[in-house]
Amino acid sequence: MPKITFIGAGSTVFAKNVLGDCMMTEVLSRSEIALYDIDPKRLEESKLLVEAMNKNCNENKAVIKAYCGVEQREEALRGANFVVNAIQVGGYEPCTVIDFEIPKKYGLRQTIGDTLGIGGIFRGLRTIYILKGIAEDIQAVCPNAWFLNYTNPMAILSGFMQRYTGVKTIGLCHSVQVCTQDLLKKLEIETAGHSELIAGINHMAWLLKIKDQDGKDLYPLIREKALAKNAEGKHDDMVRFEYIRRLGYYCTESSEHNAEYNPFFIKAKAPELIEKFNIPLDEYPRRCIRQIENWEKQRNEIYQSGKIEHTRSKEYASHIMEAIVTDKPYKIGGNVLNRGLITNLPKEACVEVPCLVDASGINPVVIGDLPVQLAAMNQTNINPQLLTIEAAVTGRKEHVYQAAMLEPHTAAELTLDEITAMCDELLKAHQAAGHPCL
Repeated sequence: MPKITFIGAGSTVFAKNVLGDCMMTEVLSRSEIALYDIDPKRLEESKLLVEAMNKNCNENKAVIKAYCGVEQREEALRGANFVVNAIQVGGYEPCTVIDFEIPKKYGLRQTIGDTLGIGGIFRGLRTIYILKGIAEDIQAVCPNAWFLNYTNPMAILSGFMQRYTGVKTIGLCHSVQVCTQDLLKKLEIETAGHSELIAGINHMAWLLKIKDQDGKDLYPLIREKALAKNAEGKHDDMVRFEYIRRLGYYCTESSEHNAEYNPFFIKAKAPELIEKFNIPLDEYPRRCIRQIENWEKQRNEIYQSGKIEHTRSKEYASHIMEAIVTDKPYKIGGNVLNRGLITNLPKEACVEVPCLVDASGINPVVIGDLPVQLAAMNQTNINPQLLTIEAAVTGRKEHVYQAAMLEPHTAAELTLDEITAMCDELLKAHQAAGHPCL
């Protein structure tokens, strides 16, 4: 019977998807599931939901246990085969609000701020601060466990775990498995099937090849239709379609994310670009508020009825666990250390590439060189990622400044003195909120 420990179980909706998937998987349905969080109220709410799924969808076959607080973390992890990480250090309030409001004082606007940008840097720093302790506990009580990281910033956190701990780590994101089908749907391209190759870095992995069921290259049609669609008027994927026009390729994560991974679209001196490319500034705080409201409604429904339904989702976690337990191969897009996989990106980078999973573990596929313009785009994001990890490992404040200096959007908007002052203010605010970054 596998043991699955879910860290950050207060992320209730995500816990429902991942653990519900496990319950829908025969070989995992009788697992011991350890729910762990530092917030007793949110932990209890998640336990209620998971127990309701276990009863309604799984005939109570799984064993559900809950653990709260740092003092119980080691016991939650003890003997785990798989550890799912979904923590959000500092939550919406106070930390996400800090990450958006302080940069805004300096004229720096963001959309999501969880992967790159100044928000991604500071989210990475305060999360690694906590991951250090989690990694020590894993090495002490479940050293053979696979650590399935879903928390952003994906490349920063997964890269830290892979380079500086002995924990077997894979970074997982759901943008890879929906990238191509969403693109074809948006462009109204119908095929009976397709093949694809996706590689790069998290949230900026590139759809390098796409062919229909007969082996015909679909990119000429995609490029033509994407150009026409952006010319027709506003829609919700204009940034990525502009990528196709300027770089020749589509990438995995949404336009609202990619609007802030570069210096091209969010510019104080060219505010008309916000309107032209339909960029939703301050989108992540709005999503947080909606998610809180939606969960409160769902929670009340569960309290009243005790019933809940689930269908196995496209999330990778349960498929990885099943492949490792049964030795039945499965292919994923995973975030791994770049050991000769993408040959024109640094070996220290965390890259997103196809991986084959079976009882031997998670085995990444060698890609070779990316097209030079795509590698260059990735490199602009890798630079601040590596410096953020360096700051977290060394505790040196100057590396925080350097990460922000080399972050494309921040560097395009602020002077060096403004960047330093903003970083100092953010470090102080997070420390005061009880979530230190260094």
